[in-house]
Amino acid sequence: MTFRLLKQSKKTQARLGELKTAHGTLPTPFFMPIATKAAVKNLTSQEVGELGSPIILSNTYHLYLAPGLEVLKCAGGLHKLMNWDGAILTDSGGFQVFSLAKIRRILPGGVEFRSHLDGSKHLLTPKKVLEIQRIIGSDIAMILDVCPPSTASSLEIEAAVKTTTAWAKKAEKEIIKVRKQKKINQQLFFAIIQGGLNCKLRRQSLADLVKLKFDGYAIGGLAVGETNQEMYAVLDYLAKEMPENKPRYLMGVGTPENIIEAVKRGVDMFDCVIPTREARHGRLYLWNEKIKNSSNKKSLFSKPDFYHTINIANSKFKNDFSSINNSNLKPYSKAYLHHLFKTGEPLAMRLATLNNLDFYLRLMERIRADIKNNKL
Repeated sequence: MTFRLLKQSKKTQARLGELKTAHGTLPTPFFMPIATKAAVKNLTSQEVGELGSPIILSNTYHLYLAPGLEVLKCAGGLHKLMNWDGAILTDSGGFQVFSLAKIRRILPGGVEFRSHLDGSKHLLTPKKVLEIQRIIGSDIAMILDVCPPSTASSLEIEAAVKTTTAWAKKAEKEIIKVRKQKKINQQLFFAIIQGGLNCKLRRQSLADLVKLKFDGYAIGGLAVGETNQEMYAVLDYLAKEMPENKPRYLMGVGTPENIIEAVKRGVDMFDCVIPTREARHGRLYLWNEKIKNSSNKKSLFSKPDFYHTINIANSKFKNDFSSINNSNLKPYSKAYLHHLFKTGEPLAMRLATLNNLDFYLRLMERIRADIKNNKL
């Protein structure tokens, strides 16, 4: 068993578990910092590890285009290239093909596209995506899917579900083949459930994919423009219908509130650009220390103001000599970080990123503790 369920909350659908990968056993629920192109922006691999993250997310589409497969082969895989000894999940690249490629065309066997870098033509098939991820050496590989835009019609969403299922069947055959040939070691494979906001199509996608016995299942096609209430409505019925003995991954989510609500609905895994992207623009995620340090028997998250955000470039922080946070950046003041942003020093984005990722990783620690203590 690669996934072990340790505890199910009596108050919600929240779960504690462990996911075994080739590079360590990961406590769930967890959050993955984004290292799209083999780096968490502004940080070294060592710094990400020191923050306590056991896993990062990289992207197959971007790594395939640059540095390319030859470099990855010569390096011995992505772990060695970026000096990272934790786990890595690689997205299939499907979302990027549909959102970034200059021209793309869905074919029965895969998706043809032109690179957003140089216009060169490429074809990604379910088999090719698995081969790329095998060279990357990721611990968790996502299956190629069709991710329709939020503006897609019902017919387009239905077509995306059918194609996603067809590609997943091809991927399963390839996985069985390479596992028999022992070409892969402990690489795990996750399929992606599509269906937009359509309950019937979501359930159909789930039913089709569960028959194929993947190591885990992801919910794709959310956080693409719908409201939080619409997203939660999908999770309300879908998450609890997903296999109990497999990890559940909500792709591209989200804010602290989104994560807490999804955990309460039974989700185990998350990723999002929010903490790193907003750090680069000077927005910091900070705990409400008075609430955080209280001895209240209720969950910290029962209070809506358990955290707040600030724009450190705001003039009111020019003479604020209080610490940026009370954990990893306690020696540095808000006035100093304000100065770094105003003068365009690269260190500004680095410190802000360290703050935000520390917040998100401590958020997940606190969520796991609350589930364990029956407080969430």
